[in-house]
Amino acid sequence: MTPALPPAGGRVVCVGETMAALTPDPPAPLEHAGRLRLAVAGAESNVAMYLADHGIPAVWLSALGDDPLGRRVRAAVSAAGVDVSYVHTDPHRPTGLMLKDPGPDGTRVHYHRAGSAASALGPGLLDREPVTSARLLHFTGITPALSASCRALVTRALGTPAGARPYAIGFDVNHRAALWPEGAAAPLLRELADRADIVFVGLDEAQDLWGADLTTEDVRTLLPGPRVLVVKDGARAATALTRDGTHTVPALRTTVVEPVGAGDAFAAGFLAGLLRGTTVTRALRLGHLTAVSALKVTGDHGPLPGARERERLLELPEREWAALATG
Repeated sequence: MTPALPPAGGRVVCVGETMAALTPDPPAPLEHAGRLRLAVAGAESNVAMYLADHGIPAVWLSALGDDPLGRRVRAAVSAAGVDVSYVHTDPHRPTGLMLKDPGPDGTRVHYHRAGSAASALGPGLLDREPVTSARLLHFTGITPALSASCRALVTRALGTPAGARPYAIGFDVNHRAALWPEGAAAPLLRELADRADIVFVGLDEAQDLWGADLTTEDVRTLLPGPRVLVVKDGARAATALTRDGTHTVPALRTTVVEPVGAGDAFAAGFLAGLLRGTTVTRALRLGHLTAVSALKVTGDHGPLPGARERERLLELPEREWAALATG
């Protein structure tokens, strides 16, 4: 068990932009697509939706344009059981839009989000509800890349020392190179991540940012501050490094339809485990189970296994879990 979270009480507040998303249907390169499917896409709202799936009260805090796409986004996140009552409707700025471009080497993303409603979010959010009564505040590294005011929001939240904050802060590095000026992401994301309580980062992501030869242990050396550091090694395993030791759980084998959203799902599952006071190993398993739900669908949010099946898998002896794992 980990002391990374405050005592029970309060909700999880996930802060960040969610956009309308256009995806070729069926999946194909965008330039050849005959039909596009309209969905929603946002790392922080993905986390909130999967937390709600796990029965954890979650709030999505953001801003949307006063436009049809904004209404579509709000309705979709709300329908997943997330509280969207604090989302601001901005009459002067549009809802962001992204287009997915599937190809043989993976899915590229094209953004149309400059000047969006969410890019005007700022540090004033921290002074009022729902943040002031939160148990956990969750950010990703996408938000500080959106604008100066968004960067000020995340920097101020993490600028308060961990022991003086009324809530824990989760931070998923979630590096999006297309959003950052050359050379700007690596130092700032490292600084922000090191101030959070619970941090998620992919090993390949850390290698791209901070050094090609980094190991999981090296990432911990770079980020000594978080009480819990989760390093995800692709489809192989995830390792949680805590003050009490190191815990590694292999990922489950599954057929991958599209990987987008799996990292958000993993974070939500892991956080749901910690919020329920489970062991770190069990929380890692719940992260993997939730990630599989995202991997099996073309959208970012897929259905979880039933509660009985989840419990059965969480209770498997280590050898039986390993038999279901990749490799």
